[in-house]
Amino acid sequence: MSTLLSRLYQLFSHEDRLLILIDADPDAIASALALKRLLWHRLSACVISNIRPITRAQNERMLELLGISLTPYSRLNPAEFNRKALVDNQPGHHQTFAAHHYEVIIDHHPRLPDTTAGLVDIRPEYGANSSILTEYLRAAHIKPSLKLATSLYYGIKTDTSNFERPAIEADVRAFHYLFKFTRRPLVRRLEFAEFNIFLLKYFQLAFSRYRLRHQRLYAFLGPVSTPDILVILADFFLRVHEISWSIVGGIYEDKLVVIFRNDGLRKNAGSLASKAFGKLGSAGGHASSARAEVPLSLINDLAPNAQWQQWQDFLIHLVEGRGRE
Repeated sequence: MSTLLSRLYQLFSHEDRLLILIDADPDAIASALALKRLLWHRLSACVISNIRPITRAQNERMLELLGISLTPYSRLNPAEFNRKALVDNQPGHHQTFAAHHYEVIIDHHPRLPDTTAGLVDIRPEYGANSSILTEYLRAAHIKPSLKLATSLYYGIKTDTSNFERPAIEADVRAFHYLFKFTRRPLVRRLEFAEFNIFLLKYFQLAFSRYRLRHQRLYAFLGPVSTPDILVILADFFLRVHEISWSIVGGIYEDKLVVIFRNDGLRKNAGSLASKAFGKLGSAGGHASSARAEVPLSLINDLAPNAQWQQWQDFLIHLVEGRGRE
């Protein structure tokens, strides 16, 4: 770790203005905070920017309770920053990310071919990106503040789903190290903010539309106000005893978004997502969780305004057909 930390410090000078880009979730927010702390007093300015609006109650609650300040990407001029960093993501995951050159990329998702930077630290075996940044802090002998420690602790909890998803010993070590710097009541308050009243209508839709095939639960919601609700529902349905897979889809900003979850036993969600949707758009992930995003303009088999039943049949056909090839 000391070598990576030295390389990180060598990339920056006191005159630099750094922009850290994230697609906000607890793990990404915590990772960005840790990187900012690592470079504290080594830059003239450092701003954390979310590329999409914060809509998920879990993220809103985290920002509110911990007093975290983010600057929406739409409200800043990227040209004012001569250095840029990306955490918990890679340029190929979103067109906004792809528009920039990076000095630093730190991620725990599988490496994409176009991922380049002055320092690239990608560890797909890790359950959470927050675990990686915790190692950087420890190598720098930086004692995390209550806010930073709680953010990182919560980032590990959410991305590993309390260690129900794949993780390694390094995640456990980071989690254990951060525990003594956190306050349990504060963490509990964060955990009780997974969704809000507005999102309950999507639960009703999913309950009325789901279909079962070979221990797989499929649900297509149609247009959604945020893709976060697809993640929430996919995680929720996996709690059903008879279900080993939950696959939830919807349409957001002219894209088909599909979330995959499974029980982690002899299955690979990333592989299934890639086989089913990789020829149409971006798709991939981990063994037990994955995501696919396909622009509607690339789907020739269906009109964007097709009935939800047709979209659900389309989703099932791709997963059960291509996914089993």
